[in-house]
Amino acid sequence: MGHTFHIPVLGLGFSVDTPIKVARFGISSVASIVDDMLIERMRKYHTEKRNEVFKPIEPREQDSRAKRITAYLNLMERLVKEDFETLRNSPFELLSDITRYFDLLPESSPLKRKYREMLGTSDVELKSALQQELRAEMRAGSIDVNIMSKVDKMNLSAKKEPLAEEYSDALAALRGFAESTLKSSVVLSAGMNPRLYSYLENFRCFLPDESGDIEKRVILKVSDFRSAFIQAKFLAKKGIWVSEFRIESGLNCGGHAFATEGFLLGPILEEFKLRRQDMVAELFSIYQPVLAAKSVPVAQAPDMKISVQGGIGTAEENSFLLDYYGMDATGWGSPFLLVPEATNVDNATLSTLVDASQDDFYISGSSPLGIPFNNFRKSTAEKQRLERIAKGRPGSPCTKKFLVSNTEFTAQPICTASREYQDLKIRQLQAGELTGEEYQVKYESIVEKLCLCEGLTASAYRKNDMLKPRENNAVAICPGPNVAWFSGVFSLDEMVKHIYGSLNLLHGSQRPNMFINELNLYIDYLKKDIETHLNDLSEKKAKYFAKFSDQLLQGIAYYKGLMSNFHNQAETYIDRMKCQIEEAEMRIALLRLENELAD
Repeated sequence: MGHTFHIPVLGLGFSVDTPIKVARFGISSVASIVDDMLIERMRKYHTEKRNEVFKPIEPREQDSRAKRITAYLNLMERLVKEDFETLRNSPFELLSDITRYFDLLPESSPLKRKYREMLGTSDVELKSALQQELRAEMRAGSIDVNIMSKVDKMNLSAKKEPLAEEYSDALAALRGFAESTLKSSVVLSAGMNPRLYSYLENFRCFLPDESGDIEKRVILKVSDFRSAFIQAKFLAKKGIWVSEFRIESGLNCGGHAFATEGFLLGPILEEFKLRRQDMVAELFSIYQPVLAAKSVPVAQAPDMKISVQGGIGTAEENSFLLDYYGMDATGWGSPFLLVPEATNVDNATLSTLVDASQDDFYISGSSPLGIPFNNFRKSTAEKQRLERIAKGRPGSPCTKKFLVSNTEFTAQPICTASREYQDLKIRQLQAGELTGEEYQVKYESIVEKLCLCEGLTASAYRKNDMLKPRENNAVAICPGPNVAWFSGVFSLDEMVKHIYGSLNLLHGSQRPNMFINELNLYIDYLKKDIETHLNDLSEKKAKYFAKFSDQLLQGIAYYKGLMSNFHNQAETYIDRMKCQIEEAEMRIALLRLENELAD
């Protein structure tokens, strides 16, 4: 057993080359493969950094998007293998990379125990034999990739003619991964895309071989059990096994926030815990005959892991999730934005993150996808957005077009963060008969949209001195609210030791428990939603709010019963948690009273 955590995808550029930085130490991470322009530039950067000749893949080439992704993933795999072999063959000396590899492992790892035994023996022959065993049992971290399922623009040829479906953004990205030399996983996030999910069965690498091993695995990032089961059934009917569910907090996470209807993380994990085996059995009953029809016999269900991510902040929370809920692993994302060795955060942005307060992190309507988005008030992209509004020129130039989706004013889809769209929408707004207050509310919702295609890659360019002349250098960054309690710049070793409990990076912080923090985020979300619809509250929306608050109250009842299982927390911590739960309960009661949401 190696590490029990992974580093999830962090925006477009923040973790695009994280595997090159951490995989040799046995740490798995996820890189986004949405932006093939960024990927091609990162391939050039890392190729030339190794004093190798870079051969570009031009956008005019047939299937250039998939080819760029394949080439970059192959490069990452090769570089990680080279670095890992160098590490594996380094001497067991103080401060050597191989010593660092074992020092980073959790104490629960059998490999770590064998390493301790090797250090403790004075028998030269035994020490040498143990070192040989250790080298043989070492494994590099997995180089996993992420595709946002709904970011799936249809593309045009050079002659502006529609291309076949397989050349859409998501399908081309999947093909790029499928045709790479990687033996790892694709993480599918942001909900189900039937076209993309169906496309998986075109590739033999997603099916088990004669020994039952699956070369390329599928991981689903999910927010609740029901949607996870529906998606997994759809895939099982195609002969695709879900090798892992990555459960993510609806609001206590970075990037896009997929809020449930008040269904909290604790009860969600409890449902996975209770129904896990039944789910595996039912999925296998669907999966097995489909594979038999494909002449791929399987005698037993492949492994299915379940992990959790979003808002984890302490070693105690980490171990509780692993032990009580039986999670196979945890995901630690936003805190790694403060680890320069692991991620691409430029110095200026890093400095503002370190000094930020809780109020600087908020759930916004900034995303052109129309999905709530975790934003950072002090980002240079947010500053640029406000400056453009002040100059009377809201919106951004749209160069990459990954998030184009709106056809309200144009035949071809355009992005709601673009200057073109916002100009057209504001003109439409001005032609309407609205009061000053109504106009301002609608105006703010239009100009709030932010260019994420440029903003989420700018930091990688800035950090690695890759910016081109006149290229926009404004950085958008989307940390989860949990990062507010991490005030510092940390080494990889410090963050890993914090995760495993041998170092406390939050010493003196009054950070609430991750479940309580998520609960309060949901109450804030509900309060804001009610305020937005207060003047035009329909019966349907009122029922939605009532259901939402009921679900929160059920979650609170669950947490009251759960606290007796927090054996690794101090009594003062439990008492504070009880007080915070009571406060949250009172906030919900007040909301229901003020808005008559109770039955």
